Amino acid sequence: MNNNKIIKDAYLESITNKRCGDKIEELLYIQNKILNAKKIVVATNNKKKFDIINNILISLFKNYDKPLPTIEKLDLPTNSVDLTRFPAINKGLIAVDTSDADIVIARGRLGAPGSGSMLIIMNNKGRCLSASLSPTSLIHKKDIEDAVKDELNEALERIGINIDISI
Repeated sequence: MNNNKIIKDAYLESITNKRCGDKIEELLYIQNKILNAKKIVVATNNKKKFDIINNILISLFKNYDKPLPTIEKLDLPTNSVDLTRFPAINKGLIAVDTSDADIVIARGRLGAPGSGSMLIIMNNKGRCLSASLSPTSLIHKKDIEDAVKDELNEALERIGINIDISI
């Protein structure tokens, strides 16, 4: 089943009040979209965040015995998204709009300053495939490396993709 059919069928089910939750083919589509990506763009200029996500992705593709896609850091400043209502989402959308990535991973502030952070995985149309949230670092007290590892792992686990992040 392709993306357009999945989306169209879900729309039709929703507007006719027949939608009764996710279907296995929808989940499998998301898993396959990520695991068969040819190019992934990480929407950050922060080398530390990029390196963490890159290392996890390398481990992920190796664990699933999949060919390693091209993994690139977005070559644009993204700090302007902090002026928006949903910085992490808008950071991802910048990458969707300016790259030819199959998958975009963005991590940034959830909303208002102090609201915590979001890591979001998007397809090339800007649709959210998965995401995870963290409270403000004032509450979780993790360093950036551990916070990003935990968020990416959680976002992948939400869609049934499990990896060992002890890298």
